[in-house]
Amino acid sequence: MTVIRSRLFAPLLAGLRRRLRTSEAALIALALLLGSCAGLMTMAQAGIAHVMQRLLYGIGSDDRLSAQSEIDPIRLIALPIGGLALGAFVYLARRRRRAPIDVVEANALHGGAIPVRDSLTVSAQTILSNGAGASVGLEAAYAQMAGGLASVAGQWLRLRRNDLRILVGACAGAGVGAAFGAPLTGAFYAFEIVIGAYTPAAIAPVATAALAAALTVRALGLPAYLIVLPTADPILSSDYFLYAALGLVCALVGIFIMRAVTIMEAAVRRSPLPDIARPFVGGLLLVPLALVTPQILSAGHGALHLDLSIQLSLSFLATIFLFKIVASVISLGFGFRGGLFFASLFLGSITGQLFAGLVNLIPGASPVNGNDAALIGMAALAVAVVGGPLTMSMLVLEATHDFALTGTAITASLCASTLVRETFGFSFSTWRLHTRGETIRSARDVGWVKNLTAGRMMRRDTPMIEETASFAEFRRRFPLGSIRVVTAADDAGRYAGIIRVSAAFAADHEEDAPVAGIAQLEDVALSPEQDVSAIMRLFEESEADELAVVDPDLKLLGVVTEKYVRRRYTEEIEKAQRDLFGD
Repeated sequence: MTVIRSRLFAPLLAGLRRRLRTSEAALIALALLLGSCAGLMTMAQAGIAHVMQRLLYGIGSDDRLSAQSEIDPIRLIALPIGGLALGAFVYLARRRRRAPIDVVEANALHGGAIPVRDSLTVSAQTILSNGAGASVGLEAAYAQMAGGLASVAGQWLRLRRNDLRILVGACAGAGVGAAFGAPLTGAFYAFEIVIGAYTPAAIAPVATAALAAALTVRALGLPAYLIVLPTADPILSSDYFLYAALGLVCALVGIFIMRAVTIMEAAVRRSPLPDIARPFVGGLLLVPLALVTPQILSAGHGALHLDLSIQLSLSFLATIFLFKIVASVISLGFGFRGGLFFASLFLGSITGQLFAGLVNLIPGASPVNGNDAALIGMAALAVAVVGGPLTMSMLVLEATHDFALTGTAITASLCASTLVRETFGFSFSTWRLHTRGETIRSARDVGWVKNLTAGRMMRRDTPMIEETASFAEFRRRFPLGSIRVVTAADDAGRYAGIIRVSAAFAADHEEDAPVAGIAQLEDVALSPEQDVSAIMRLFEESEADELAVVDPDLKLLGVVTEKYVRRRYTEEIEKAQRDLFGD
């Protein structure tokens, strides 16, 4: 029976795979299905985290942890206990030597491939961290699980590299869009943060997945993310300049937060604290902050709405602002898992309110609407930390339905994005990869560059001769015109340079002299793992036409030529361009 089913199923699967590789409509249908699944997984993860908070902190089913006026001090023991549980989880799961691959890294370096275990690990750690009340958001888990599902399905269906990247980006965006009931936000999240480019081939699958996720969660009763405010003031031309300044302020705040998290992480790693105890200590440090104000707990959804609905003094806003930054830095620095997506939205709203309050204190200055400034600051600071100017601007649009306000949000977001890229260069996700040794600045696909290595492009049939051999011996073994170059080796068989055959036949060489005298590039060679960027850089620096590839013991592995390397690089660039436009 199993054999019969296999014989029936295999042709159907093969046909489906062929259809997906040749039909854009089939890929869109797959994005529709997986986008709906992404919405369901987002609801499930949010529900699990909220149930944990209800059990640990005794809040109501419709309440938000960060919106509580006060928390029973005894219940704050959940922070260190949650940290201890997270530390134990990480200790048990750390049987590997590498960090889990997230969706941005997967699309930038691995062609969209994400191991199932990595997605489950990231999601579980994030839910545990947020559920315990740490100052982190769930958006990383939403994107990871949705993108991981798409990756597994795409690899099983053997999608092309570019199609797999599109599907992973579409579903990651769908997961985030479902959390806010905001399909435009999800679509632009996919383009700007996970795929790394707006591509014609990706528009339909991304939009389909985002809409499917948003409609799925709405059909199940999750409302769209709306911020109801009093009637907004008209947006004047001068306001664009004012809010552009707010965008620059938010950029500086974002850079400070990212630097602070990195410094804290480095300090904790250098400390004698064992890995398993770090989240526990972080939880203890969060307790006194939560006693001052519960608004530092969790991502800050409830606190954001609360602070926009009531008038708070500048001193209290400044206190929340400083405490939330410290709480986020401690949470991430001491090993709680999660992101700064919503924390940056919350901090941005406070930054905007502080900005408006300070401007309104200036004699003769035009009054600034605090709610408008809060929403624009929300978008600008989120762009500074997370990236994606249009992603955050669309979130403002879908949350307020105010097109005029969205225009100023775009202005502030672009100013923030430009300043961050010029002075810092990275979003939070790519900055964390940078601290691990990667050089990517966005999710744009550079994995093919990593795959074009010297070991894969070298020729292994290049002949070798001892450096002590005479010119007469060289000319006998390698007649003029038979080959271009020969590599030289020392007595131990180590690489000792490259010899041009034409140079060996020059008339001014004595027959008995060693050929080592005309060897070039003795101290210049490639390792097999160096990628095409490093190879071309070394070609330019050495002004060579050929370079040897050697192992750590300097034994010759092969030779690469500049002509071949540049041809392969050009071929891959052209292929990437075709994928970009869906040709």
